[in-house]
Amino acid sequence: MTYRTRSARILVAALGGLSVLGLTACGASVTSNAPAESTGGARTIENCGRTVVVPETPGAAVGLHPSQTELLLRLGLADSLVGQAQATVQALPDDVAGLAEGVPVLGADTPPNREALLAVEPDFVYSPTTYEFTAEQGFASIEQLEEAGVAAYVATGGCFDRRMEGTVDDLFIDLDNLGTIFDVEEEAAALVAEAEAELAVVDTAVAPVDDRLRVAQVYVDGTTLTAVGAGIEYDILRRAGADTVFTPEDPAFADFFAAEISPEALATEAPEALVFAVTDPEHEAATRAYLTATFPDMPAVKDGRLIAISTSDTFPGTLGNISVVHRIAEALYPDAFA
Repeated sequence: MTYRTRSARILVAALGGLSVLGLTACGASVTSNAPAESTGGARTIENCGRTVVVPETPGAAVGLHPSQTELLLRLGLADSLVGQAQATVQALPDDVAGLAEGVPVLGADTPPNREALLAVEPDFVYSPTTYEFTAEQGFASIEQLEEAGVAAYVATGGCFDRRMEGTVDDLFIDLDNLGTIFDVEEEAAALVAEAEAELAVVDTAVAPVDDRLRVAQVYVDGTTLTAVGAGIEYDILRRAGADTVFTPEDPAFADFFAAEISPEALATEAPEALVFAVTDPEHEAATRAYLTATFPDMPAVKDGRLIAISTSDTFPGTLGNISVVHRIAEALYPDAFA
């Protein structure tokens, strides 16, 4: 797999498996924030506009991305994991990586194919987006999993109808649901409290900042420049105290949260900081080189405010959504955190 191909695939996955050119409309409704209900041993939740019934506490779960695997581990569910996927896309944090050493890797840098996933006989599959359930890619679809008696759950921010309006807080819906599904309400509540406390630190630090920096978020693949102006990525910048260059009100992001732009269009905006998502150190170095060479007179480049973040931290339903808010805010306003 070439660097360009891998970068493009990861961006497509981060975009929720949707095509920038092929999308014609995106709904605004979401029913994923309905509380989970438990009747006897069964749990019923609303997820991505569908009702998911979990007959009993899952004992054979699969995380289809390291971010989802991490959440399950932090909820104390290591013994319930029978598989993990896309394991080489993002390393698990050191403090939980050891817990996953014996968990079979069903897909190294891609979601597992249908046969590999069903072979471990899961009863619960947890995904960051709908992309991981794309039958056309050879993955098990949600319908196929349901036919096999497997409950499939998509992170709230990764639901098709939510992707344009997703927020960092969507993670808390997922944690509440996971707490109910796995009977780990206290552990889930503790993770929510920790995340809320970290966001509160950022809110307190940036609140007194009057002169907010104008910030653009971009993704660079070779010489192709994509701007992000809606969705979870936009909310991350907003929560970090940025005066965002691109917003959901811009016509370019009316139907999709990312749009290819020309270098001239970005240069005209003259952002004071650039946030860019990267897949690995090689991609970060290439992106920095491109931005520095292409925009030498841009304030963001001249002032050294080129802020790299992991693409994985922008995936819906990840603790990275929280930590990246803190990281961007600190890079933008270091004095506020001194």
